[in-house]
Amino acid sequence: MNSESIVRRPAASLGRLALFAAGLAAAAAPAAAQQQADPRVGLRAGLHDAGTAIRHLELVSTRPRPEGLFDPADVGNFGFMNSDLAFRGNYLFQGNFSGWQVWDISNPAAPTLRSKLVCPGGQGDVSVHGNLLFMSVEMPNGRVDCGGQGVEAPASPERFRGVRIFDISNIDAPRQVAAVQTCRGSHTHTLVPDLKNNTHVYVYVSGTSGVRSPDELAGCVGAPEDPNTALFRIEVIRVPLAAPQEARIVSTPRVFADRQTGAAAGLWRGGNHGEGTQNTAQTNMCHDLTVYPELGLAAGACSGNGILLDIRDPANPVRIDEVIDPNFAYWHSATFNNAGTSILFTDEWGGGTAPRCRATDKAEWGANAIFTLSNRKLTHAGYFKIPAAQTLQENCVAHNGSLIPVPGRDIMAQAWYQGGLSVVDFTDPAKPVEIAFFDRGPVDAGAMKMGGQWGTYWYNGHIYGSEIARGLDVFALKPSEHLSQNEIDAAKLVRTDVANPQVQTKIVWPAAFVVAHAYVDQLERGQGLPAGRITAARNELRRAERLSGAQRRTALTQLATAIDHSAQSSRDAARVRMLAGAVRDLAGAAR
Repeated sequence: MNSESIVRRPAASLGRLALFAAGLAAAAAPAAAQQQADPRVGLRAGLHDAGTAIRHLELVSTRPRPEGLFDPADVGNFGFMNSDLAFRGNYLFQGNFSGWQVWDISNPAAPTLRSKLVCPGGQGDVSVHGNLLFMSVEMPNGRVDCGGQGVEAPASPERFRGVRIFDISNIDAPRQVAAVQTCRGSHTHTLVPDLKNNTHVYVYVSGTSGVRSPDELAGCVGAPEDPNTALFRIEVIRVPLAAPQEARIVSTPRVFADRQTGAAAGLWRGGNHGEGTQNTAQTNMCHDLTVYPELGLAAGACSGNGILLDIRDPANPVRIDEVIDPNFAYWHSATFNNAGTSILFTDEWGGGTAPRCRATDKAEWGANAIFTLSNRKLTHAGYFKIPAAQTLQENCVAHNGSLIPVPGRDIMAQAWYQGGLSVVDFTDPAKPVEIAFFDRGPVDAGAMKMGGQWGTYWYNGHIYGSEIARGLDVFALKPSEHLSQNEIDAAKLVRTDVANPQVQTKIVWPAAFVVAHAYVDQLERGQGLPAGRITAARNELRRAERLSGAQRRTALTQLATAIDHSAQSSRDAARVRMLAGAVRDLAGAAR
């Protein structure tokens, strides 16, 4: 969510943003008749009794916000919105503008509230590393002591805006062990491991609100022309894991600087790109920075630009490429595909507080833009936006999500605020397609009340959604013409002990027959091999599965060789080779 609309000028921003229009679909808006056929159109309004539409997903469970983290008098109160999610083991950590909550998800069908902490200050995004929890704080009501009474004096030393660090070794009694102040607060943050040294982690801080006065925090300069300005930079915090109380800012990289002159304001200056284009924000901040440490790269969604960073030295990220899009108003977040050959950027046109998915909206506005990545250069490929119109009472625009680990495909579970959850396949970045969805009707039939999915993330076999106004949702994928049971089961094989927003790690599938079967299903769906060869490969896999030891190894080795030969005449040679590789992995694992 863009804090420009909720921290600096809430009422004025909403009025100004209402003058714009948003995109409706990926390449072109569906015809009116098709819109009427979509079950998401015309859903009944309500808080916990809204109408729902679901396709190729199951809503496994839903839980309301706990007492203390919602306002019973105003369901849409900004100060109590649920925000982002992080995961560790069987725990889900859910941020809130007034604190955070911990859910035990050992049984996804029945999550139980383990603990909560009331600690106002927005935005409340969370990350976890070991026994440490990190929390973004941006709004001016934040206090160093987590108190709820706010701060009256403009220069009060009690005010806190930055990144809090908690010790959660006792998850029922967390202790704040550090609070690192920053000049623009922390709208979001990204936890960055140092692959060369595991004694510390870094935190990239994205501050998007106004610069604090030097009376409030020494060293903060707001004038854009001043060489020490807090604009046009990010902050990098170093956190010693054995002594987190010593966390401090160690660098403030000028990642937007002009390559020739070194001027801090080196990228998009703000404004439109010509008739019929978006009014794109100035690039003086990053909203989200998504890191992929194993590739040594980060993708920055930075208000007026998408940027690519080299983070091999995580304390000193360096910009290596940048792109602009005349259809983007505010570059918001980024997601790499697993291979690192594509990046999906989102445009949070309207700041997340406005209806930007109306039937009259322009196709590419408030959508995803997908770029291919080759030789560390970005090239635009395509757009995607949910193909179902939302109402004037529903804040809706592209927002946060994560990859679903289906082998051989780039599939993302993505939140669209009150546009719900959309599962999109962007394996072909020029032709992304929706393959599943869930949506509720508006929170309120007569007024725009904040609600909907803030972020939807795959974690160890389920999709978890942070619902701004309603609580926590858990989903399961269902097989369909777009996704087979083998593909779903192969995705469930990928397990992790921790998952944080804006942090991607290489997905590796174990040697398993279901992975090979998933590739066969994909080749059959896309007609990548003749039907006879598909049947033969499937039968040989099943036969090998009944064997063991040397017999299994021999059968699988022979099958892999035969599949390799098939690649030469296949219309999908790359996927055939993926299948051959999966079969060889099985042969190598045969005992």
